Amino acid sequence: MKKFLVAAAALAMGFAATAAQADSVKIATAGPMTGQYASFGAQMKAGAQMAVKDLNAKGGVLGKKIELLIGDDACDPKQAVAVANKMAGEGIVFMAGHFCSGSSIPASKVYEEEGIVQISPASTNPKLTDEGGPNVFRVCGRDDQQGATAAAFILKHFPKARVAIFHDKTAYGKGLADETKKNLEKAGFKPAMYGSYTAGEKDYSALVSKLKKNKIDLLYLGGYHTEAGLIVRQMRDQGMKTRLMSGDALVTDEYWAITGPAGEGTLMTFSPDPAKNPEAAPVVKEFEAAGIKPEGYVLYTYAAIQAWKQAAEQAGTVDPAKVTAALHKGKFKTVLGELSFDKKGDVTLPGYVVYVWHNGKYDYFK
Repeated sequence: MKKFLVAAAALAMGFAATAAQADSVKIATAGPMTGQYASFGAQMKAGAQMAVKDLNAKGGVLGKKIELLIGDDACDPKQAVAVANKMAGEGIVFMAGHFCSGSSIPASKVYEEEGIVQISPASTNPKLTDEGGPNVFRVCGRDDQQGATAAAFILKHFPKARVAIFHDKTAYGKGLADETKKNLEKAGFKPAMYGSYTAGEKDYSALVSKLKKNKIDLLYLGGYHTEAGLIVRQMRDQGMKTRLMSGDALVTDEYWAITGPAGEGTLMTFSPDPAKNPEAAPVVKEFEAAGIKPEGYVLYTYAAIQAWKQAAEQAGTVDPAKVTAALHKGKFKTVLGELSFDKKGDVTLPGYVVYVWHNGKYDYFK
């Protein structure tokens, strides 16, 4: 009799768990929650958590509560695939991730195979959507757009400068550097130097010495804020006034924490600041009230989840195949403004503008 009661209780618990799962929908975000790029993982986590909190307060999606899972890929491709497989096993229907292109691209193969919608808030390498399945989208721009913006800026403001282009060998860094170089050369401008460096090191004095020897006026860097910060600081230590320019991986206050005053005048490309959008004002206030600065990719992650939720409602289901079709057809009101996606899954928003770091903050270059 005792065994029967235990079994009955276990069965009842199982039914209760199944009922609870039926009343919720699992989604996830994944990025570098640990490691040297963890500041970007923190941005994504903050954006995702606030989006889920706000949506659940308004009834969730199709009457079901949204349950958020967090994955840490540390911007490592193998770890990203492991995270993708784990999330598939957890039964997620949507991934708002990853951050690094080198993580998003291999993970996207898992999501395609498992039938999971993926919207990256931050991965800019063209290969993600050029080679990805119909379920792969992004709410950020592409490196071929970003490289074109950087090249046009260099041609206008540094037409006679000696320019060096270096990258960190990652999918993001090399892709961005190569697109900038390609657009410069298309205009007949040949960089004085082109090369690579190894991410994760602390001493870049050898690279800095080469730049100094070649009298480089502008260093364009395809890479992340940690190495960029060290390089610009070490250039100043050697008495160099060389200007640094890079991409959207510098949109974190941690960059200035590394450089201090040495980062003054650093240039970077990033999408028009979403925090300045009228549509984002109430959400920005909500973040600020919670003590969170909605910098970098906070609002992009928030927007990715908004787009998925609206697509699910347009489709009348969270079934990934039908949500994918809705994402390709619909228009979605988000904190980034109204957006839609093209056939590849790229967002149809304005591209990139140039920012400058001044006194610990970044704003539009004027």
